[in-house]
Amino acid sequence: MNVVIVEDNLLLLENLRLLLSGEPGILITGAFGSAEEALGGLKESRPDVVLVDLGLPGMPGIELIKKVKRDMPGVDIMAHTIYEDKGNVFSAIKAGASGYILKGSSPREIVEALNDLSRGGAPMSPKIARKVIMEFQEEGVTEQYLLSHRETEVVRSIEEGLTYKEIAKKFNISAHTVHTHIKRIYDKLHAKDRREAVIKARKKGII
Repeated sequence: MNVVIVEDNLLLLENLRLLLSGEPGILITGAFGSAEEALGGLKESRPDVVLVDLGLPGMPGIELIKKVKRDMPGVDIMAHTIYEDKGNVFSAIKAGASGYILKGSSPREIVEALNDLSRGGAPMSPKIARKVIMEFQEEGVTEQYLLSHRETEVVRSIEEGLTYKEIAKKFNISAHTVHTHIKRIYDKLHAKDRREAVIKARKKGII
């Protein structure tokens, strides 16, 4: 497993590099002190997993996660941070992180989390996992997941100002299917037209 570390605390960066380098099956192919440095060297580093600090100088870690997932969608990303508030947790996950480990985790916990991530898991520090569960249990959070993935894509396309015909072409579906999706969107959001659907989708955190 090729691992790249992005961490602005140079002492911690070096400690992580030394720690992980000694683990069988893990090869550190890059260690960067900022998001900008990482973006310049990621393709050459050919990572399987990127371990990202969220509190980076300059470009924040969440923005880096977005760019890495956009340019290298097959790469797994794990946030490694002091931030445990739900804003940062959900922003990182939404940006593309598949794991979220708090700084202060033991070396063994970090290694096990990386291995879990590489096997297709979604490792989280216990405190973070509990926050995620509690968030989903709170009333109203399910509204963000009210629409299906395709319906959400259609609403975003409506927000962009695309016509039904353009939406059909964009997703390679028929105009009839677009109409069906939009009718369901209107029903689920209790909207009477395109503008109201977009406004309500924004309020519910869907787009």
